[in-house]
Amino acid sequence: MTVGATVSKTDTDLPTAAPSQSGGGGGGPDPGAHDPSGGGPAGPGAGQEKWWRGERLGPQVLRVVTHLPLIVLVLIMAALIWKAIPAIRYNGFGFFGRSVWNFGNLYAPILHTHGVAHPPGALYGALPLILGTIGSSAIAMVLALPVGVGTALVVVEKLPPRLSYGIGFCLEILAGVPSVVIGLWGFLTLGPFLMHHVATLWANHVPDVPVLRFFRGPTGNGQGLLTSGVILAMMIVPIIAATTRDLLRQVPRGTVEGAVALGMTDAEAANTVTIPWVRSGVIGASMLGLGRALGETIAVAMVSGVLVGSPIRSLYSAFSTIAATIVSQLDGAFTDASGLAVATLAELALVLLVITLLANVGARLLVRRVATTALPVGRGI
Repeated sequence: MTVGATVSKTDTDLPTAAPSQSGGGGGGPDPGAHDPSGGGPAGPGAGQEKWWRGERLGPQVLRVVTHLPLIVLVLIMAALIWKAIPAIRYNGFGFFGRSVWNFGNLYAPILHTHGVAHPPGALYGALPLILGTIGSSAIAMVLALPVGVGTALVVVEKLPPRLSYGIGFCLEILAGVPSVVIGLWGFLTLGPFLMHHVATLWANHVPDVPVLRFFRGPTGNGQGLLTSGVILAMMIVPIIAATTRDLLRQVPRGTVEGAVALGMTDAEAANTVTIPWVRSGVIGASMLGLGRALGETIAVAMVSGVLVGSPIRSLYSAFSTIAATIVSQLDGAFTDASGLAVATLAELALVLLVITLLANVGARLLVRRVATTALPVGRGI
């Protein structure tokens, strides 16, 4: 009896212990099975759903990011137009032909003309500022373009690798020097040197004819159009040189060596093969430099003399640009209770933005016109 009872008890206990150990036989739930409610481990379907969701959202996000620069540009232009509306209504088209810059009597009662509040005697003209901006940038481009391209050619074609690397590093460092440092150096050192030792070589010897009279006259103390143009050229030479250097390194050496093997000199090979190969890129680099020159503010304000309301009379006279005028007149413009002075500065900023956009559009058209063909040697071979 004892033995039988023991056997029957063992047979009774075995079926109840087996499901807890193996999970089978009793039909109980499998701990490793997928739980649709989210409590169990995720299956391959959930990962695929997240992947497809990312595939759908990715292009939409990239499309928004692609249009972000255009949106920012439109918002900036809209804000300037909205702020400049009173000045546009008050100044009219004469704003682009006058040379005077007068806040008016800020202590007199405010008047209203064409629905625009203004102090008595307020009158503004942007012609000298526009000419100063374009003139200083033109001088900078005339000086910087040949120097930048020539420096890039020498660095890539003539110098040994170590020296080429060192000069390239110096170009990148020069491009990162703050504008205020260059402007202070120009005010203290470069400007007086140019006016006292360089400009005097031709200022008093140029023939006194109407065409060349702009290059005659007293050279001043160092602040003027010539100094500003040279300072801007120094600031954009690293941009042009560094970009052109990277473009020249992409020209196949076999093409240049083939031109030399045909009997061309190094200068002829550069003019016939190398320059046409990178011509579009050089134009783009020049436009980058031009944009820097058009919008440069603090350095030009330190070496130009910031003379507003007076036309440019010679290469050495004090003047001002649009950007320098905005930064120098903004503090005084807030003393105008009518708000016309601030609105006029917004109109000036809008003019500068339009000039920059026109320069970039012209550069794109020029790039399309001079773009080389698919032949790897450019034109002339």
